[in-house]
Amino acid sequence: MRIAVLDGHMLNPGDNPWDAVAALGDMTLYDLTPATEVIERSADADVIVTNKIVLSKEVLDRLPKLKFITATATGYNTIDLAAAKARGVSVSNVPEYGTDSVAQFTFALILELANSVGHHNDAVQSGLWSRQPHVSFWETDQVELAGKTLGIIGYGRIGRRVEEIGKAFGMRVIHAGRDPLDIDRVLAASDVVSMHCPLTDGNAGMVHRGFLSKMRSTAFLINTARGGLVNEQDLADALNAGKIAGAAVDVVSFEPIKPDNPLLTAKHCIITPHIAWASLEARKRLMQATAENIRAFLAGTPVNVVNP
Repeated sequence: MRIAVLDGHMLNPGDNPWDAVAALGDMTLYDLTPATEVIERSADADVIVTNKIVLSKEVLDRLPKLKFITATATGYNTIDLAAAKARGVSVSNVPEYGTDSVAQFTFALILELANSVGHHNDAVQSGLWSRQPHVSFWETDQVELAGKTLGIIGYGRIGRRVEEIGKAFGMRVIHAGRDPLDIDRVLAASDVVSMHCPLTDGNAGMVHRGFLSKMRSTAFLINTARGGLVNEQDLADALNAGKIAGAAVDVVSFEPIKPDNPLLTAKHCIITPHIAWASLEARKRLMQATAENIRAFLAGTPVNVVNP
């Protein structure tokens, strides 16, 4: 059984060995695969392991030996599921590995917007505090979360864990699924709106001018879900016009971020490089779950199949 890992660096930059997967077959590991080399590197593979490599119909049609694809992620939008199914290729994902890490990171972003810890550390390091006549100073409003309303869009595992943490901070928590009326209710009532829904054809760009206009001018927007949920120009315009108080995103529509992304120059916007999932603890769980996906497929009882 030949296994091709096409973009292994994300899961193991040096601290999370591929031993569990390598033990299941003849594994070839690539840190990253350019689009022009996907077919060549996958030509002899029975199993492909991928995180974000695009496996389109055109690619899959040129891989006659392929039997199984496992995504080292919960999302699998880079894989043409219908084309894989037509070819008899099963596709699995890892639906549960990073709930605690993503929920924790969500609150790291909320707290940074609320308290600007990094900004004030930089101010102290630059000597600003030592030049102050007062015992303390602050350059941004300090926002207390207790008593504020946290609105969650998407109420899966991560959304529910974020709710638990929000309640521990003393926040009132409300949530919405796909119903537009529920979403409108959440937007109108929330001091913090946090995105936790998957990206689909139906909700791409859902955070647009109209969505943002329904939020409070004092509210924060958080996105640790998918960059494609957000119309980034509309969000930048809302931030620059003071329509909302701030935003923090761990994901953008094209990654790595392009230099002309409008959020890079937007006011009161924090951007982190898609790392909410990336704790070592979460990546170890992801590695073991990936090995289990392959082991189950080889045993004839595939699990976590997303194109049954």
